[in-house]
Amino acid sequence: MSEDGIIKLGKWSVGELERLMEEASSLPETGPRIERISGMLLGTPYRASTLIGSDRIPERLVIDLEGVDCFTLIDYVEAMRLSRSLPGFRDALIRVRYREGRVSFKGRNHFFTDWLYSPRNPVADVTREIGGVECRSAVKRLNLKKDGSLFLPGIEVTEREITYIPGESIDSVLEKRIREGDYIGIYTFEEGLDVSHVGIFVGRENTGRLRHASSSYESRKVVDQPFEDYVSRKPGIIVVRPGL
Repeated sequence: MSEDGIIKLGKWSVGELERLMEEASSLPETGPRIERISGMLLGTPYRASTLIGSDRIPERLVIDLEGVDCFTLIDYVEAMRLSRSLPGFRDALIRVRYREGRVSFKGRNHFFTDWLYSPRNPVADVTREIGGVECRSAVKRLNLKKDGSLFLPGIEVTEREITYIPGESIDSVLEKRIREGDYIGIYTFEEGLDVSHVGIFVGRENTGRLRHASSSYESRKVVDQPFEDYVSRKPGIIVVRPGL
């Protein structure tokens, strides 16, 4: 624990983590950089609810590499690909996880598409670019359950149009338009949510995989699974591309 929050590096020392970020930063392309960093986290145990903060509990900045869920995995990977040191990682994580550049529960990006409305997070929605005429759209009232209650008390309901590519439309041709390092949201029909799960597209040519923190009984860790096989059975995907 530190004055700035809670830091658990798991099996890595500060020197090892900084060496990884330094090595990854030397790669000229964003995709291989993300693949390198996220590959380090393969096998990391799945652990939910590691963040601290709610409408009643003050938010704390948490870096916990001992266990990750699907959202904290992409938080850490995106922040590390922008960093070369532990202090830089900490600062980048604040930019990635919080819209206003300061640690607060209300300012946290609770939903996957919140990333697209965070001015400090250099990512872009490329779903329509990839899916073209196959794309569909739906208006969601994020955080509002079907019964009228909130998923997250203290967070305002946000109406947002979500564009997604239906799972049945995803084939090897469409997959080739996705770049290594793209962040993938698994679209959900459930009211109040934009996605049910997130991961990272890795691999080249016909070897695309979804790298994600799996909560399934068999896995419960960060794993790679064949991309098309996984997403074709889902309602759809949203594709978010990191910037330079």
